[in-house]
Parts: sequence; structure tokens; C-alpha cells
Amino acid sequence: MFKSPRTLGAILALLVTGLLTTALLPGEKSAGYGKPDAADKTLAPYFVVLSDDPKVDALPLKSTRADVKIAGVVAEVKITQVYRNTGQKTLEAIYVFPGSTRAAVHAMRMTIGERVVEASIMERQKARETYDAAKKAGKTASLLEQQRPNVFQMNLANILPGDEIKVELKYMELLIPEDHIYEFVYPTVVGPRYTTKTAAGAVDTDKWVQNPYLHEGQAPPYTFGLNVELTSGVPIASVTSSSHEVAIKYAGKTAAQISLKDEKTGGNKDFVLRYTLAGGKIETGLLLYPGQEENFFMLMLEPPARVKPEAVLPREYIFIVDVSGSMHGFPLDTAKALMKNVIKDLKPKDFLNVMLFASGSAVLSPSGSLPASEANQAKALTFIQSRPGGGGTNIVPALDQALALPRTPGVSRIVTVVTDGYVDVEPRVFQLIRDNLGAANLFAFGIGTSVNRHLIEGMARAGMGETFVVLNSGEAAKQAAKFRQYIANPVLTDIKVAYEGFSASEVEPQALPDLFAMRPLTLLGKYGGSPTGAIVVRGKTAKGPYEQRLELKDAKAGPENVALRLLWARQRIMNLVDFSRVERANQEVVKEVTALGLKYSLMTPYTSFVAVDQVKRADGQVITVKQPLPLPEGVSDLAIGESRSKAMMPSMMPGSPSGMLAKDESMGFMGGGRKPKTGPHGSGTVPAEPVVPKVSVTVKDVQVKGGLTPAAVQKALEDELAKLTQCCQDAAKAGLKLPAELTLTFTIGLDGKITGTPKVTLTAPQKSLENCLAAALKGIQFPQPQPATVTVTVTLSLTQK
Repeated sequence: MFKSPRTLGAILALLVTGLLTTALLPGEKSAGYGKPDAADKTLAPYFVVLSDDPKVDALPLKSTRADVKIAGVVAEVKITQVYRNTGQKTLEAIYVFPGSTRAAVHAMRMTIGERVVEASIMERQKARETYDAAKKAGKTASLLEQQRPNVFQMNLANILPGDEIKVELKYMELLIPEDHIYEFVYPTVVGPRYTTKTAAGAVDTDKWVQNPYLHEGQAPPYTFGLNVELTSGVPIASVTSSSHEVAIKYAGKTAAQISLKDEKTGGNKDFVLRYTLAGGKIETGLLLYPGQEENFFMLMLEPPARVKPEAVLPREYIFIVDVSGSMHGFPLDTAKALMKNVIKDLKPKDFLNVMLFASGSAVLSPSGSLPASEANQAKALTFIQSRPGGGGTNIVPALDQALALPRTPGVSRIVTVVTDGYVDVEPRVFQLIRDNLGAANLFAFGIGTSVNRHLIEGMARAGMGETFVVLNSGEAAKQAAKFRQYIANPVLTDIKVAYEGFSASEVEPQALPDLFAMRPLTLLGKYGGSPTGAIVVRGKTAKGPYEQRLELKDAKAGPENVALRLLWARQRIMNLVDFSRVERANQEVVKEVTALGLKYSLMTPYTSFVAVDQVKRADGQVITVKQPLPLPEGVSDLAIGESRSKAMMPSMMPGSPSGMLAKDESMGFMGGGRKPKTGPHGSGTVPAEPVVPKVSVTVKDVQVKGGLTPAAVQKALEDELAKLTQCCQDAAKAGLKLPAELTLTFTIGLDGKITGTPKVTLTAPQKSLENCLAAALKGIQFPQPQPATVTVTVTLSLTQK
């Protein structure tokens, strides 16, 4: 997992090198070495360097796993984190980890040896004070806080040498199918966030951004495990995972168990599970929970069939594309493939404009959108393709500028944002969209294996649009087609709900946007009295008026639907927080969210879980260790460079003894000292492009075990050599030294397609290149081997033209 710690001399050399290579952007001041809390020190993520002190265990988190039970439309998840102190000093561990954007976190417990301590829900400040007092008193304590709806922080104090402490938390979430496909996503790592906030002015919920990271390609220093138990009232048709290799065991027609094939890896990308039910069915209807004090209901109504309209009206498309450092390589390649598929499908009667943003921004046509002619489509694609990725993710001014672009009269506007979402300004972005979007819809594409779904989904909600997550370039064409279909042909518009003879209240969501996707209309609310009458949904389709009645007498009621109270409270909290103003949190909102958190035992921005062992075990003197995180798969080191941190970090936790030395290496990358330049086809500034050698790729050797000839395999490879060359060309941009050789090992199935994940071996590993080549190889059609699969080993030679 990690190489041996560096010597003090090596660390000093790194620090000196970092200081010498530090560059400042115009108007920036140096904070100076050893002053991490200076007013102008940004809360940037940074690379970690391990200390050579054997007495301090700098990596106390040893394992994390998720046990998931999916029944019907509800997923119940238990996360278990195991911390072990193998050093000689008492520790406090801080671990930042992701969660689902829809997670209703409702319980936590801590186990120390044989003792089990159940956590209590408290107001955030009170929970922090309780934890700090326990830490000072030498008691083992744990604190779980929400920093963002999808970012949590675990603090664990007084981990004694030799201790193994287990912390468990539980959450529920609602699964809503799309196009008859159910999807469960379990995020595993928080990507580095670009920020311009300073340490001096930061509030508590912003400080988590200043977290240590490993370098690109380094594996997580902890193991990752996951198990899913899936049960359904309808026979299961298929179960797949596009993110991880899984083992699937079926228990009859309506149950399946899914586990990872390798439980030591995979903790650096979202786990994505998709499943379908027999006949394309989805679980819909009306559920009731008659509680002792409150009654809850949930409506899931299957949408009407999509109807092709007689005519598709012209539209104006504004594409806002992230070309920052975190998008460099694989994510930006995927974004470019997506944009190519979207733009080529535009009609001449449409209009388009493109904005690229990083630290600065550039616009294709500042004076207004262009007709989507073939020439202008080519101009837009050239504009996008010319960017290698680099710089900070300065999304707010880019959005502000894009939303203010002159409108094309007489056509509706569609705004599309393409990004990985690695920023910490979500509330400002949501408010900016709500205040400036006008009569338009905004669609958000998340690009990568571990995107910031809170930003991506929140932008779409604020913009009355839809969300798309593109995990790899192979999904680009499919997602582009889906986007085009949604725009041209919404499923249901002008939606209104009436309650006839049914006393419904506090229904979420309060406003229903147009339904673009083939997903059920979902409502959560409370009701009073006896559940009688009907719920009537009305709207418009391309065919004409639509109406659907659901009679309360047909509803399924019972104590087994107790999850509805938590799901309703979580939805209510999400909408309150999403729509609160940025300038200051509305005190009524804070009060209501706090009350909901305490009443329903839910973690919120203003309520936290805290567990305290009443046994005094230490003297209160601890070494604070921030658990370093892996970079998400496919994300390059430029994601840290883009943060533009202005000072070196001498320790993991300023003012505390440390087991690690954190070296801020960001200034040596594009986010730091590059001089911006004007884009060749538009206005504004984008990061300057490096001089990159042209790469020539040749197939040097092919070895085949099985029923295919090496010549047949080589021909198939050479027919698609342009794709492999593009991967290598992008790797050269990222610093791959030439000449080089790499080996590809893969298995060709009976259908002529590669089975499993191809193995890429390179003298100097580069994860983004490995991912790109693996994806390209999976798309190649080889001859069909007979009578069995074949194993192939290919050597490629990379030289400079």
C-alpha cells in the first residue's frame, strides 16, 4: 500500500523544492513556510508525506465495508469502519468519507473490545462540545458530522496503542428506477475540492476541504468490502455492476446476493449496481404508515409511455464544460466524447454556444449563440478538443457569465453543465442558477468514477432539469442519446396533484418540475384521519392531457412501512437546505432542520451523532491524524494542483503533534503558476497548453493462447489503432516519457469481445493511461474464437514522431 517512510533529509529536500517551484497568480501573496493558519492560506487539499516516526500510526483506518439490504424501493445500509492503532502514541483519527445524496443517516454505535456505546443525536455545537470534553478527559469518543449532504466526517478520540475500535453507522435511501432500471450507488471516496476560501474566514463546515491525499494511482491504505442482499416482490431479470467485478448468487427468482470479487481494492470509485425486474416492471403504488403520532404516505406513480411529438421545436444550447486540472486525462477525454455525440446530433435550426472554464473561462461566441450548422458544430468541437485540462475549478464566475450570455429570440434555452463537481461552493451555485436561469432548463452531466453528486444533482434540481453521470467514455454515446431524447420529448409536463377526500399535508416535493426521464413520479407526505378518497395526478403529454387516479382503498398500509417517516424527513431537510439563501442561513430554516434532525434522529447540517465511552482510558494528550484519501480512479495529480494553495502545510493538523508531514505540491501544477492565454476561437482565459510531443504507436508483438492467429488479432488492433494512439497521446500530455513500451493482456470471449478488465503493464504506471487503454480495448471487435476463449498478450511500442 505504501512504500517505506521517507527520511528527514528527503522530506526537507521536497519542501525546499516545493518552495523554489512555488508560483503566485496575480494579486496573491505568499503566506510563508510554517504559517498554515495565516489569513491568506487557502483551505486547499494537499499531498501527504509519511513521517519516519515509528511511534505514530499515521494510517489508523484499517478497513471499511458496507452491508446493504435492498427490499422493494428502499435500501438499508450499514457502514462499518475499523480503526487500529499499531503505534505507541494515543491518537485522534479524522476521516472524511462520502455518502449518498439521499442518505437518511439515523444511527451510530461504537465498539471498544466488549463494550458497545450507542450514539446520541444532538445539536451540532453541543455534540462537538461533548466530544471535545470527552477527548480532554481521556475517554474514547466518536463524533459523526455532516459537512455536505454527501460528505461526512468521523472523529475518533483516544485510540490507545493496541486498540481496535469499530464504528458503525446506518442509513436508508429511496431507490427510484429510470427507464425501468434500478440503480444503487455507494460512493467510496471524496474527491479533492477546489476552493478559494481562507483558513482565517472559514466556517466549521468548510474546513474538511483541507484534507491530505495520496498521489495518482496509489491504492487506498485500507481495505474495502461490500455485500448486497437484494429482494423483490417481482422476479429479478438482471443484475450488473459497471464499476466493480462482482460475484452474484441467486436464491430463487426474487432474491440475489452480490459481493465484490476482490475486497481489497475498489475503494477509490463509486460502486454502481443496476438491476431490472421481469417484464420491465417497476414497483409502484401507494404506501401508508399509520404511526402512533404521525401518519406518512408515499406515492410512486409509473409515468406514461413516452410519445414522439409531431415536431421538435428549435432550441438554443449553452454548453458549459469544465477543463480544470481534476478533469485532466480520462475525465476530460470522456467529456469531449460526450460533447462530440451531443453536438453532432443538433439540427441546423438549433443554436449553440460553448463556454470552457477552469481558473478562468473562454466563450466560443461572446456576442451570442451561433446557428448549429455543420461548420459551427465543427468550430465548437475544435474549441472543446483543444483543451488538455488544467487550472482551478472556478465554476461560479463561469456560470454567472454563461447565464448572462445574449439570448436567441424566439427559442427556448437549454443550459448544459459538464463537470466532475470538485468544488466546495454548492449553495452559491444553486442560488446563482435559481436567480438567473429564467425561462430555461439546466441539465448536469457528472463525468468520472466518483463525481460530486450533491453538486450535479443539485444543479439539475435548481435548473428544473435532469442529471446524467457518465462513468467512462464507453457510456458517452448512450448518455448523449438519452439527453437528446429528454429534450425533444419530455414524458410529462405541467404536472399538478389533487387530493380528493384525502387529508394530505407537508408533501415533498412542493413543486413538481416537468418529467423528462422515464422515472416514477414520487411524492412523500403526511396525512390525517382515515386514509380515504383518491390522489389524482394530471399533466400534459405529446398526445394531449393526462390523468391518473390512485384510490386510497388500494394502498398498502402497515408497520413494515416505518421507513417512510425517515424518508419523508430526509426529503424535507434536503429541500429546506437546497433552497435556503447563501448570504446567511435563514434562522427559521436552521431551526426547522435542527428540530427535524432531533425528532427523527437524523444527521443534518445542524445535528450530529456523538458516542462517549464513560471509562477514562488516557490522559487526554493525543496526536491528531488526518486519514489520507486516495484520488478517485482516473483523476490525475492535477486535481490537487488546481487548488492553488498558497502556503506549505508543516503538519497534518496545525498546532498538534503529527505523524505525517504534508507537503503542498499544488503550485508546481497548472493551477499555480501558469500564465493564462486567450482561447483561439473565443474570448476569456484558459490555462496555457504545454508543448506535447506527437506519439507514434506500433504493435511490436502479439502472442495468442487459443484458437486465433496472432495475425488476426493484430489486424483487429491495427484497425482501431487510432483509439489506442489517442490514449497514449493524452498520457504524453500528462508527462509520459518517450520512448516507452507497454504490455496488454486480455481474454477474448466467444463473441469476439474482451471479457473482464484488460491488464495494462507499464514501466512507470499511469492510471489514466491504463483506464483509457482498457476502455478502448473493450470496444474492439475481434474475430470470434472457436471452440473456447483465448488469452492474448500484446506489446506496444511508443515513440515520438
